[in-house]
Amino acid sequence: MWLLAAGTFANMTVSVGFVFVFLYLTGPRAMSPGEAGLLVGLGGTGLLAGNFTGGWYGDHLGHRRVLLAAATASGALLAAVPALPTPALYLALPLAQYTSGVQRAANSALVAVIVPDGARRQAFALIRASANGGFTIGPVLGAFVATRLSYDYLYAAEGIGSLALAAWTARVVPGGTTPHPRPPRREAGGLWPELRTRPAVLTLLLAIVITDIVYRQQYSTFPLYLADHHMDTGVYGALLAVNGAVLLCLELPAALALRRHAPLRIVGTGLLLVGAGYATLLLGASITTAAAMMILLTLGELLYKTTATAYMADEAPPHVQGRFQSLYAGASITGVVLAAPLGGTLYAAHPTALWPLCATLAALAGAAVLATTHHRPRGSERGNPTEAPRTESTQQAVG
Repeated sequence: MWLLAAGTFANMTVSVGFVFVFLYLTGPRAMSPGEAGLLVGLGGTGLLAGNFTGGWYGDHLGHRRVLLAAATASGALLAAVPALPTPALYLALPLAQYTSGVQRAANSALVAVIVPDGARRQAFALIRASANGGFTIGPVLGAFVATRLSYDYLYAAEGIGSLALAAWTARVVPGGTTPHPRPPRREAGGLWPELRTRPAVLTLLLAIVITDIVYRQQYSTFPLYLADHHMDTGVYGALLAVNGAVLLCLELPAALALRRHAPLRIVGTGLLLVGAGYATLLLGASITTAAAMMILLTLGELLYKTTATAYMADEAPPHVQGRFQSLYAGASITGVVLAAPLGGTLYAAHPTALWPLCATLAALAGAAVLATTHHRPRGSERGNPTEAPRTESTQQAVG
């Protein structure tokens, strides 16, 4: 897991092309804002589709194999972007985003199958901390490269980074580490029958979809709100830095400290904190309330994202582990596609209504998850020991 985390850190340091994609398309590629927006939207749709389908591939073909194939395909497409004519980007960028989504789902499923019960929260926290660490450095380096050299170097570096991640993963997770996939047996139950017997999982997925749309307002309408109240881009950048620093410093320690606590209570509390963050904006527009909002939002993210991912892994039967992870992965980025259009439309029509609605929706989502804690779970809430018995394969992978 430490070696996988190291690869994640290095890959995320160079995976910043999407941060600058709109500037790239409207600048060197000379697209209009409308054309660039359409292409970015197609890419987001591809990313969402990849997250929702990646687990199915892994359940049938093997999560390691799918991760390696998706990372290789994504790397090849991204590295080719500088050489492609502009019309070809309408195919290449959505495909690259789709394979990135497949890779993300396969990576989560791979962690779930090589880490035993009782250690998954810490494992997912380690991967997220590594990704956040890389992304803290990446945009700064990316801005330097884009302004001093060329945007083309960003996509070449990201493509090479994805190819390197595939090679690194192949080395640190040898073939045979994970169980050989077998076609899911009809009598074992498909995805929907397994979900129907786990109402808490269905509630969690719906709550995550709602909360992600709310959570991602920080990347769309929130900076507009700051600008409308005479707080410049520097303030927004500093607030995002607070978010990254808190996650980098506290996410793994929090996962260790809370590993014996019931996961749905932690997730529900995290969603309530997200709602509380947006509620602070009702106190007035100032740097103080904006900072309080970001701190509460970050603490909520710290509690719910890692814990919910591990909970889905613990609840999943082995034959649908990948599809459970795909459902969560897709739900957890729904806001990438929906947050900006929904939030932007409401903010343009009734700017004072957005933050109360965000606070209410996140609070309702948190309350719904907390209300499911009386259900007896099948996996993680039966007890969450610090260590669980390991098979020979998990001993090889983790130790």
